[in-house]
Amino acid sequence: MKRENIPKHIIAVSAFVTNENNEVLLVKVQWRSDTWEMPGGQVEEGEALDIAVAREVLEETGLVIQPIGITGVYYNATKRILSVVFKAKYISGEIKVPPEEIKEAKFVELNENNIEKYITRPHMRSRTLDAMYAKNTIPYETWEVDPYNLKGRLF
Repeated sequence: MKRENIPKHIIAVSAFVTNENNEVLLVKVQWRSDTWEMPGGQVEEGEALDIAVAREVLEETGLVIQPIGITGVYYNATKRILSVVFKAKYISGEIKVPPEEIKEAKFVELNENNIEKYITRPHMRSRTLDAMYAKNTIPYETWEVDPYNLKGRLF
Protein backbone atom coordinates (compact mmCIF):
# COMPACT_ATOMS: atom_id res chain seq x y z
CA MET A 1 0.00 0.00 0.00
CA LYS A 2 1.36 3.38 -0.97
CA ARG A 3 1.91 5.79 1.90
CA GLU A 4 -0.62 8.33 0.55
CA ASN A 5 -3.31 5.60 0.50
CA ILE A 6 -3.11 4.88 4.21
CA PRO A 7 -6.53 5.64 5.72
CA LYS A 8 -6.72 8.65 8.02
CA HIS A 9 -9.05 8.29 10.98
CA ILE A 10 -9.45 10.05 14.29
CA ILE A 11 -9.75 7.92 17.40
CA ALA A 12 -11.81 9.39 20.20
CA VAL A 13 -12.65 8.08 23.65
CA SER A 14 -15.33 8.93 26.18
CA ALA A 15 -16.21 7.73 29.64
CA PHE A 16 -19.44 6.66 31.27
CA VAL A 17 -18.62 7.66 34.85
CA THR A 18 -20.94 7.19 37.79
CA ASN A 19 -20.57 8.44 41.35
CA GLU A 20 -21.60 6.84 44.67
CA ASN A 21 -25.21 8.00 44.07
CA ASN A 22 -25.27 6.26 40.66
CA GLU A 23 -25.43 9.65 38.92
CA VAL A 24 -23.75 10.00 35.52
CA LEU A 25 -21.03 12.56 34.75
CA LEU A 26 -21.99 14.75 31.80
CA VAL A 27 -20.35 17.77 30.19
CA LYS A 28 -21.56 20.54 27.93
CA VAL A 29 -18.85 21.43 25.43
CA GLN A 30 -18.55 25.08 24.31
CA TRP A 31 -18.94 24.32 20.60
CA ARG A 32 -21.78 21.77 21.11
CA SER A 33 -23.79 23.59 23.75
CA ASP A 34 -27.08 22.17 22.42
CA THR A 35 -26.39 18.86 24.18
CA TRP A 36 -24.82 17.25 27.20
CA GLU A 37 -22.49 14.32 26.59
CA MET A 38 -20.05 11.98 28.26
CA PRO A 39 -16.62 13.56 28.79
CA GLY A 40 -13.88 12.55 26.39
CA GLY A 41 -11.86 13.56 23.40
CA GLN A 42 -9.23 12.69 20.86
CA VAL A 43 -6.53 10.11 21.51
CA GLU A 44 -3.01 11.45 21.00
CA GLU A 45 -0.62 9.63 18.68
CA GLY A 46 0.88 6.60 20.45
CA GLU A 47 -1.38 7.00 23.50
CA ALA A 48 -3.15 3.96 24.97
CA LEU A 49 -6.93 4.32 24.90
CA ASP A 50 -7.45 3.77 28.63
CA ILE A 51 -4.78 6.38 29.41
CA ALA A 52 -6.38 8.79 26.92
CA VAL A 53 -9.85 8.52 28.43
CA ALA A 54 -8.53 9.11 31.97
CA ARG A 55 -6.52 12.12 30.71
CA GLU A 56 -9.47 13.60 28.83
CA VAL A 57 -11.83 13.28 31.80
CA LEU A 58 -9.24 14.89 34.08
CA GLU A 59 -8.66 17.75 31.60
CA GLU A 60 -12.38 18.39 31.05
CA THR A 61 -13.71 17.93 34.59
CA GLY A 62 -10.83 17.83 37.09
CA LEU A 63 -11.91 14.34 38.16
CA VAL A 64 -9.69 11.26 38.45
CA ILE A 65 -11.30 8.10 37.07
CA GLN A 66 -10.39 4.46 36.67
CA PRO A 67 -11.41 2.92 33.33
CA ILE A 68 -13.04 -0.48 33.84
CA GLY A 69 -13.69 -1.71 30.30
CA ILE A 70 -15.21 -0.90 26.94
CA THR A 71 -18.99 -0.76 26.48
CA GLY A 72 -19.09 0.09 22.79
CA VAL A 73 -17.25 1.12 19.63
CA TYR A 74 -18.89 3.59 17.24
CA TYR A 75 -17.91 5.01 13.86
CA ASN A 76 -18.81 8.41 12.39
CA ALA A 77 -18.44 7.72 8.66
CA THR A 78 -18.84 11.41 7.75
CA LYS A 79 -15.98 12.68 9.88
CA ARG A 80 -14.06 9.36 10.03
CA ILE A 81 -14.05 9.26 13.82
CA LEU A 82 -13.83 5.94 15.63
CA SER A 83 -15.25 6.44 19.13
CA VAL A 84 -14.57 4.02 21.97
CA VAL A 85 -16.73 4.31 25.09
CA PHE A 86 -15.35 3.15 28.43
CA LYS A 87 -17.21 2.44 31.64
CA ALA A 88 -15.21 4.10 34.40
CA LYS A 89 -15.27 4.53 38.14
CA TYR A 90 -14.99 7.92 39.83
CA ILE A 91 -11.91 7.94 42.08
CA SER A 92 -11.40 11.49 43.35
CA GLY A 93 -11.50 15.21 42.68
CA GLU A 94 -13.91 18.10 42.54
CA ILE A 95 -15.46 19.26 39.28
CA LYS A 96 -13.41 22.09 37.74
CA VAL A 97 -13.87 22.87 34.06
CA PRO A 98 -11.58 24.66 31.61
CA PRO A 99 -13.91 27.45 30.42
CA GLU A 100 -12.32 27.65 26.97
CA GLU A 101 -13.48 24.08 26.27
CA ILE A 102 -16.21 23.06 28.70
CA LYS A 103 -19.26 25.18 29.46
CA GLU A 104 -20.45 23.02 32.37
CA ALA A 105 -19.95 19.59 33.96
CA LYS A 106 -22.06 17.83 36.54
CA PHE A 107 -23.34 14.51 37.80
CA VAL A 108 -27.00 13.93 36.90
CA GLU A 109 -29.58 11.29 37.66
CA LEU A 110 -29.95 9.87 34.17
CA ASN A 111 -32.46 7.30 32.93
CA GLU A 112 -34.44 6.35 29.84
CA ASN A 113 -37.23 8.75 30.78
CA ASN A 114 -35.10 11.90 31.04
CA ILE A 115 -32.09 11.22 28.78
CA GLU A 116 -33.51 13.28 25.88
CA LYS A 117 -33.68 16.31 28.19
CA TYR A 118 -29.87 16.15 28.51
CA ILE A 119 -28.48 14.36 25.47
CA THR A 120 -30.14 15.77 22.35
CA ARG A 121 -27.97 14.17 19.67
CA PRO A 122 -29.15 10.62 18.83
CA HIS A 123 -25.68 9.13 18.24
CA MET A 124 -24.53 10.34 21.66
CA ARG A 125 -27.75 9.15 23.29
CA SER A 126 -27.42 5.60 21.92
CA ARG A 127 -23.85 5.17 23.15
CA THR A 128 -24.79 6.55 26.58
CA LEU A 129 -27.71 4.13 26.85
CA ASP A 130 -25.48 1.26 25.72
CA ALA A 131 -23.00 2.11 28.48
CA MET A 132 -25.75 2.61 31.05
CA TYR A 133 -27.26 -0.82 30.45
CA ALA A 134 -24.12 -2.80 29.63
CA LYS A 135 -24.04 -5.86 31.89
CA ASN A 136 -20.44 -6.56 30.90
CA THR A 137 -17.52 -4.78 29.30
CA ILE A 138 -15.25 -6.14 26.62
CA PRO A 139 -11.52 -6.67 27.22
CA TYR A 140 -8.99 -4.05 26.22
CA GLU A 141 -5.24 -4.57 26.07
CA THR A 142 -2.28 -2.31 25.32
CA TRP A 143 0.80 -4.02 23.90
CA GLU A 144 4.30 -3.14 22.87
CA VAL A 145 5.94 -5.52 20.41
CA ASP A 146 9.54 -6.42 19.60
CA PRO A 147 9.76 -7.70 22.29
CA TYR A 148 6.17 -8.42 23.33
CA ASN A 149 5.21 -6.54 26.47
CA LEU A 150 1.67 -6.32 27.84
CA LYS A 151 1.34 -2.73 29.11
CA GLY A 152 -2.19 -2.98 30.45
CA ARG A 153 -5.38 -4.98 30.40
CA LEU A 154 -8.97 -4.17 31.31
CA PHE A 155 -11.62 -6.90 31.32
